[in-house]
Amino acid sequence: MWAYTVGFTVLPHVGGFLGWLMTRKEIPVLYEKLKKPSWCPPQKIFPVAWTVLYTGMGYASYLIWNDLGGCNSKAVVPLGLYGAQLALNWAWPHFFGARNLKMVLVDILCLDALAIGTMCSWYRINKVAALLLVPYLGWLAMATCLSIRIWKDNPEQKSGKSE
Repeated sequence: MWAYTVGFTVLPHVGGFLGWLMTRKEIPVLYEKLKKPSWCPPQKIFPVAWTVLYTGMGYASYLIWNDLGGCNSKAVVPLGLYGAQLALNWAWPHFFGARNLKMVLVDILCLDALAIGTMCSWYRINKVAALLLVPYLGWLAMATCLSIRIWKDNPEQKSGKSE
């Protein structure tokens, strides 16, 4: 059973790593050029934060899968919501790397809704799993505010046009 625990826990990291790999050259250059608020976290915090957040959400997804007895009809909504929000999470750096701040904003707002839906659906199944998503939702709240502020303060980047 430990292989399932490890698999579910590692899964979110796979997409995060692939996203980093594909955008690692574009994002640091763009991020440096953007006008950012004073409360913006330093860029080196992001990998640490995402490692912790991905580990928590991955383990939480294992708890849900396990409590529901695997992939069955009861798991469709809770794990479907989780999978959808994870896909949007993984898509975010690609929009950012493409300098499309409008799509960054659309993506993160949809991601917020799906992450909240995931947590609500999980709460009835396993409260610990739902609570493991609280730090993620906190980070998403900050990231959403940051995305809105960056979008507003960088009009030349809104449509995905590069300099």
